[in-house]
Amino acid sequence: MNIDLKNLTLEEAGKALKEKKYTSVELTTAYLENAKKENPRLNAFAELFDDALEHAMIADTMIASGKGYALTGIPIALKDNMLVKGKISASGSKILLNHRAVYDGTVAAKLKAQGAVIIGRTTMDEFAMGSSTETCVYGPAKNPHDITRVPGGSSGGSAVAVAAGMSLAALGSDTGGSIRQPAAFCGIVGLKPTYGAVSRYGLHAMASSLDQIGPFGRTVRDTEILFHAISGYDKNDSTSVPDDHTLKTAKKHKDKLTIGVPKSFIEIDGIDKDVRENFMATIEKLKLAGHTIKEIELPSLPKALAVYYVVMPAEVSANLARYDGIRYGYSKDAEKLMQVYTESRGEGFGKEVRRRILLGTYVLSAGYYDAYYNKAVAVRRLISEELDRAFNDVDVIATPTTPSPAWKMGEKTADPIQMYLGDIYTVSANVAGIPGISVPTGTLLRDGVALPAAIQFIAAAFQEQFLFQAGTAVEAL
Repeated sequence: MNIDLKNLTLEEAGKALKEKKYTSVELTTAYLENAKKENPRLNAFAELFDDALEHAMIADTMIASGKGYALTGIPIALKDNMLVKGKISASGSKILLNHRAVYDGTVAAKLKAQGAVIIGRTTMDEFAMGSSTETCVYGPAKNPHDITRVPGGSSGGSAVAVAAGMSLAALGSDTGGSIRQPAAFCGIVGLKPTYGAVSRYGLHAMASSLDQIGPFGRTVRDTEILFHAISGYDKNDSTSVPDDHTLKTAKKHKDKLTIGVPKSFIEIDGIDKDVRENFMATIEKLKLAGHTIKEIELPSLPKALAVYYVVMPAEVSANLARYDGIRYGYSKDAEKLMQVYTESRGEGFGKEVRRRILLGTYVLSAGYYDAYYNKAVAVRRLISEELDRAFNDVDVIATPTTPSPAWKMGEKTADPIQMYLGDIYTVSANVAGIPGISVPTGTLLRDGVALPAAIQFIAAAFQEQFLFQAGTAVEAL
């Protein structure tokens, strides 16, 4: 059977499965075979699950009985930091290389209940700390448009799997842009939902007030379908928001959107000239399509990056304290307890993880807590309030997703500050807990290679429908 894996959408596949054009077993087999062929070159998967075809058979039975859902029979990849019962989930780290989940995380349980086929776990930056997937214990993932370049991170493997036709859709986690940035670099769509819209139960925590699980798809519609399948209240997650609240806050659909453009933020130093030009050209096309473009000022937004790199390491240092060589994961034999701690963590954690633990411990230490952490929390509140006011006048706010297209492998690993600056446009959505989406907007030329460019839209909390509308409008240009 000939299935166009690189162009097939989730929506098209779901329709074909219902119409019996092919079975889930046939569809899953096609993706698994392509994944096995491409993975040595791209390293998107840490592991392909050997029971995927068994689940595809179950899905075919569901479809035959008329009990199928939108995701029934659909092959989906999960980031390596999400628990799937009986499977290893290592978060890309040596310290958890042999950690096997004893229960399903909520998103995995929801996918299984709907008959989706989880085909494997994808490579990622260690504990989701990075923007390039170069810190993964399984080795770096490669950008399918140019394997000498990074795919973005930390959910790089999930983005590569979808972009290269190795999986029909995928889930990632986004703490400061870790879904939207790799989606932009790989030329697909990535959604970071509102904080609390998707349960984090069964997700290895990095920074608990920032982390959010979200979907990758080939189209905006694909991410919308997957988002609705995994979202909803979960009593196992204390940060999960009750469904009645999300329904109360949802606004009505509009024929045309009012799009806010923070012009001064777009004109800051550090953004590539052709990225800015691509963005402004897309905005002009949206204006010609009948959407209202409104210049807005968000003076606090550039501070979001500094806030993020204080709050995130602080939460990292707290969350990763559990990996001490005693309770979880890798343990180094030693004569004294303190040696077990230091040697297990020293060998089990990579360089970037150790760096962020040290930064976080520093900003939480006596004498620096007020100077750094409390100040960051105060500015975080200012940013949230500023964005709330802006959404009184606009439906979505548009920026480039990233200040540059994908960079070369190894180009920024020696200078982490340069890599951190790549999050300038994405971190504000995490800091404020609001949703954001990245949508492709053509290509930019680098060294004779056409690399994907993208636009980002952010919206008020639980207004994902405006993001889907804005993204669909870009796809129609």
